[in-house]
Amino acid sequence: MNETYPFTISPLPYSYYALEPFLDHEVLVFHHQEHYAAYVKGLNATLKPHPKLQKMTMESLIQNAHTLPEPLQTQVIRNAGGVYNHQLYFDSMNSPSFSLPKDSLFKKLTEDFSSFDNFLNKFLEQCMALFGSGYVWLVLNQNTLDITSTPNQDTPLTRQQKPLLCIDLWEHAYYLQYQNRRSDYINNWFSLINWEHVLKLYVSAEKKS
Repeated sequence: MNETYPFTISPLPYSYYALEPFLDHEVLVFHHQEHYAAYVKGLNATLKPHPKLQKMTMESLIQNAHTLPEPLQTQVIRNAGGVYNHQLYFDSMNSPSFSLPKDSLFKKLTEDFSSFDNFLNKFLEQCMALFGSGYVWLVLNQNTLDITSTPNQDTPLTRQQKPLLCIDLWEHAYYLQYQNRRSDYINNWFSLINWEHVLKLYVSAEKKS
């Protein structure tokens, strides 16, 4: 994807069949080609009449959206957030093979959550507690790993937190396969986490702290 306007649809880093059986290819095609693509299109349409905003990166748009007038603020938050959140969600996954995080990330997770299993349990609890549509995140909050949630297409970037991992809990992310069984989707998603990607983001975020 381009770093500034016009933003483009980023291809998935794997095939549409790569996440089966935990995430069906029909779900992934619909999610990537329709929902995510619509946010990219919506963001470009929002920015088209505003040359100054076209020079801003995705993160800068999100972090500074509150300074814009309504309804432009709302459109930027919804569409830039929708693009950013979906890209991190897709990049956070790879072919099913439940694995543990490595190196400094595993050490930090066990320090801040007592154990890796405790991290998984707390993440699941946060997911099940989220009412309606939104995301649950693993973030670096100053020098501490934390689990947080956001409604709709909001992101932790506006809280000065650094996102490392997120799960999409909008129904379009899982309903075609799991219907109302959100817990099944979440537990299976744990086997899809691309911990190498999360580690890369963590190391980068730690250096900037």
